Amino acid sequence: MLLNEAIADLVNAHARLDISQAWAISVREGAISSSTLLKRLRSGSRKNATYTAFREVGRVIRTVQLLRYLSDAPLRRRVTAATNKVEAFNGFSQWLGFGNRGVIDDNDPVEQEKAMKFNALLTNAVVSHNALDIAETVRQLLEEGCTIDPEELARISPYLTEHINRFGEYSTHELGIQPEAYDPKPDVDFTPLREQDLAATGFGTAA
Repeated sequence: MLLNEAIADLVNAHARLDISQAWAISVREGAISSSTLLKRLRSGSRKNATYTAFREVGRVIRTVQLLRYLSDAPLRRRVTAATNKVEAFNGFSQWLGFGNRGVIDDNDPVEQEKAMKFNALLTNAVVSHNALDIAETVRQLLEEGCTIDPEELARISPYLTEHINRFGEYSTHELGIQPEAYDPKPDVDFTPLREQDLAATGFGTAA
């Protein structure tokens, strides 16, 4: 009896796997859209074999990733660094979106999307400007004979606010002035840092 049940469970597991693979291939080849797939999975999902298969696959993937995260210190450092960068960008974006205290009071989804995209555009423009200013400052220091440590330079954030006056003068008479060509490269060799990153991720040159 137990053997028969085990065989039946195994057959059902393989059937669900085949169905999952078929769905994945269909989405990849464009035979079915992901939104249509989600609608079908939501329909009586707990009794849907495809839903069950995808749910179990998702649990396996999540468990593997969690175990990898817990056992891999370099991975944890990279995840923390990436998270800190995202949080810093969000904080900088909120600092720039000071109008109406950053609150979007329009109920129109189109206007809400516009406000978010305009804020993102402004944020990226200021970040780019800060990066160019940093590169110019580094270039001037190098011309004066200073030594720039690439590791220290890599820690400098482009989300600088001290030099930005959000409530200052907004002049438009300079809009027609053509700026000079700008070299964004700070002339600092970051090769050692890149090699360290490759070695930490296991993609370094084999011995």
